[in-house]
Amino acid sequence: MDAGGPGTRRSIAAQLRMLGVRPGGTLLVHAALRQLGFVCGGPQALVLALRDALGPDGTIVVPTHTPDNTDPAQWSNPPVPAGWWPLIRAEMPGFDPAVTPSRFMGVFAETVRCWPGAQRSSHPQVSFAALGPAADRVVAGHTRTDMLGEGSPLARLYELDADVLLLGVDHAVNTSLHLAEYRRPAPPRERVGASVRTADGGREWVWWQDVRLDETEFGALGRDLEATGAVRTGPVGTGTGRLMRQRAAVDFAVQWLTRNRTTEDA
Repeated sequence: MDAGGPGTRRSIAAQLRMLGVRPGGTLLVHAALRQLGFVCGGPQALVLALRDALGPDGTIVVPTHTPDNTDPAQWSNPPVPAGWWPLIRAEMPGFDPAVTPSRFMGVFAETVRCWPGAQRSSHPQVSFAALGPAADRVVAGHTRTDMLGEGSPLARLYELDADVLLLGVDHAVNTSLHLAEYRRPAPPRERVGASVRTADGGREWVWWQDVRLDETEFGALGRDLEATGAVRTGPVGTGTGRLMRQRAAVDFAVQWLTRNRTTEDA
């Protein structure tokens, strides 16, 4: 892309190839579109550019999480009055992969979720959507418990030797690092809840025990990961792309968290 000019499907696809996006690969993408500057066609053009770079055998994966479908007692940004908690638990619509929008994941993730042929996992809080030949393998069978662990799309991506692409964002939102939280020794657990659909089309609030997730150190973890040379960086639009093998990132993070967290840490 010429300096100061708009990004296009063609120019961004070329930048992604230069960055090292592998044709035929599976790619988990986190993107903040506004950080890439003006892109002619916006999120649609970015999806098309990624599909061009990946080719017909490649698969795009995005997080389509729904953090509003969680226990309101844990909300902090903003919190809600305790008197509201029972009503929220009683009235929150049950998660429906086909219609429930993601929250706080960005317009790019929503564009992929709504793309014809995209598939979405069924977890009521931390679903993923995938587009491409490996989509079903990535999203099928997403377990409620250990939601970002061995029963999750993150573990399927690890099996597939997928890549992670951060576009205009840093490791603070690198979801794959959560898989390492499950793989470190004795991670702390907590009670979590969500609204789910029932077999008869209704809804109910359910509870389960899961690993207590904490991304507050992911920025520092990511900087240490980059210092190993495991992350390729380069321009995408007017922003920065970071590309890494997911296995390398997760394996490094397991060791990093084991050294830097105790089993009592949140």
